[in-house]
Amino acid sequence: MYKAVTRGISVTVTPRYMPEESTPDHGRYFFAYTVEIINTSLDRVQLRARHWRITDEHGHVQEVRGAGVVGEEPVLGPGESFSYTSGCPLTTPSGTMQGTYLMETASGETFDAAIPAFSLDIPRTKRVLH
Repeated sequence: MYKAVTRGISVTVTPRYMPEESTPDHGRYFFAYTVEIINTSLDRVQLRARHWRITDEHGHVQEVRGAGVVGEEPVLGPGESFSYTSGCPLTTPSGTMQGTYLMETASGETFDAAIPAFSLDIPRTKRVLH
């Protein structure tokens, strides 16, 4: 679990490898991640956009920008939360993701809420040395 808090917006991410969606022999590794956003501030906020920076183990970077998350622009009052699960394919068995959510307050002020950097890694098997 990875967590970041910006201006009372708590973002927690839990990633996991999805072997049933992956084909390592063809260079496809699929990861799912669940995000929980909790508004611990006193303001009502709306998630307007996302910006992801995805880096594979070779250092290749892909940036993803778009409106909302999973087709929604959730509004969170004080104490409210929103969770969703999404996925990310990689061509390498490990990488990282991080980013920001563009949040807008009820008064129209916008700010970036940090999405913590988190690892995407396939489970490694232990080696036995003789």
